[in-house]
Amino acid sequence: MQENNFKVNPKSLKTAITRVEENKIVTRGYNQRDLIEKIRYGDMVFLLLKGRLPSLKESKIFNHVLVSFCDHGVTPPSTQTARLIASSGSPMNSAAAGAFLSFGHKHAGAIEKAMELYQSKIGSAHLIDDPDIDNKQIASLAIEIHNEYILKDRKIPGFGHRYHNVDPRADKLIDIAINEGFIGPHVKLALALQDLVFEKKGIRLNVDGANAALLSDLGFEPELGLGIFMIGRLPGIIAHIHEEKMDEEEFRRFCDLDDVEYMG
Repeated sequence: MQENNFKVNPKSLKTAITRVEENKIVTRGYNQRDLIEKIRYGDMVFLLLKGRLPSLKESKIFNHVLVSFCDHGVTPPSTQTARLIASSGSPMNSAAAGAFLSFGHKHAGAIEKAMELYQSKIGSAHLIDDPDIDNKQIASLAIEIHNEYILKDRKIPGFGHRYHNVDPRADKLIDIAINEGFIGPHVKLALALQDLVFEKKGIRLNVDGANAALLSDLGFEPELGLGIFMIGRLPGIIAHIHEEKMDEEEFRRFCDLDDVEYMG
C-alpha cells in the first residue's frame, strides 16, 4: 500500500463556508453555479450565515427583514456620515466604511441587545423547542422584563422611536408574521411585552425590536444581529453616497460658522 505523504499545514486557515477549486466554487456544500440560478439573494445570505438553505416560510420572513432595514432617509448618523465623507471627494468604499463605523451603542446597537434579552428569557424558561407554549408563561416573562426595565426607569432595547409613534416597519413586519403564521416564542414575547410597555409608557416596538424577535425565531444568534442590519442597510447607504456625489456641491457642510458657538 502506497503511503500518503501529503501533510496538512497546521497553520492553515480553516473554513466551513466556501471551498474554491480550479473552475469550481462550493459554498456550504452547494455548487455556486446552481445557487446563482436557483436561489434569491436573501437565501444566499441565509445560507452563508446559517449553514443551510431556508424553508419557503423562512425565506419570505428573512427577505422581509432585510427589506425593512434598507433605508431611513438622511436622518441616521451613519447616512449623514457617509454623505459628508462622499462630499469631500472620497471614494464609495471610504464613505460606506464611514457609515458602518458610525454604528454603535446609540445607533444600530439595539437589535443585538433585544435579541439577547428575548433569547435569554425564552432560553431560561426552556421554551425554545416547546410546541405547546402557554400564553401564561410568555406573559410571565413579559412581566419580568417590564419589572426589570420599566419599573426601574430603564429603556428596553427595541422600543420607541424618535420620529415614529408607530414605527411603520415594525407594524408591517408583525402583520406579515401573523399572516404567514410565523409566531414563535420570541415574537410572542415581544408582543406581550409591547402590550405592557404601551400601557405604561405609550411606546411600541420599533424595527429593531420586531426584527430581533423575528431573527431569534429564525434561529440567529445575537452576535449576527448587527451584521444582518448592515447587510440590509448597505443598499440605502450606497444610494445616498451616489446621490451626494451626483446632486450636491463638493465639500458640502452640514453646519457653517454661524452655527458654531465657541465655549472656550
